[in-house]
Amino acid sequence: MASQETLYLKLERNVEVEKEDVQLSDLGKLVCANKDILAHAKAMKIYKFRDTKPQRQVVSVMKIIESLQKLYPELTVENLGETDIIMERVRVKREKGPAQWLKIAFVCLICFFGTAFTIMAFHNDIGINKVFMKVYEMIAGEASDGFTILEVAYSIGLAIGIIVFFNHIGGRRITKDPTPIEVEMRIYEDDVNNALVETADREGKTIDVS
Repeated sequence: MASQETLYLKLERNVEVEKEDVQLSDLGKLVCANKDILAHAKAMKIYKFRDTKPQRQVVSVMKIIESLQKLYPELTVENLGETDIIMERVRVKREKGPAQWLKIAFVCLICFFGTAFTIMAFHNDIGINKVFMKVYEMIAGEASDGFTILEVAYSIGLAIGIIVFFNHIGGRRITKDPTPIEVEMRIYEDDVNNALVETADREGKTIDVS
């Protein structure tokens, strides 16, 4: 009997699975005092991915609650998480050996030289060499030879500023706060997820109650 029993759902916004059959337990966390109800709820099938269909699907929590109440009409379902869940089937390729290290090295080189080129192009646009020469001449009273304490101090300060701004030294954090890149990535992920949900809803592709 499911009388006076309450099932709590805390479903995630975006879920990636590797298998075809998606169960409710794959979408988030479930809590219920009745262990039998909890076990059946976790094993409840939500969706089945097929190779011929898109490997991404949006399901409404209302549809999940409807399915749960068909199994247990007296069950109270409390949703503490997301109202729309994006399910995506992914195929993870776990590559090992030289190929993986070559890819890592390639990305590192692109990031390093790309950043260096960007900084140099910016400095060239604003004519920073002329600025340093003018400042040095005003302070020292003599012409700069192009390599002075100003250039050295600026280069060191630029490196320190980058480290402090991105909150990383190698693989270590300076503080416990998220880095600016992590913050921007979370904002980007939220925007993408909202767009996917709204698009699926407008196209009528969301798994929802009728």
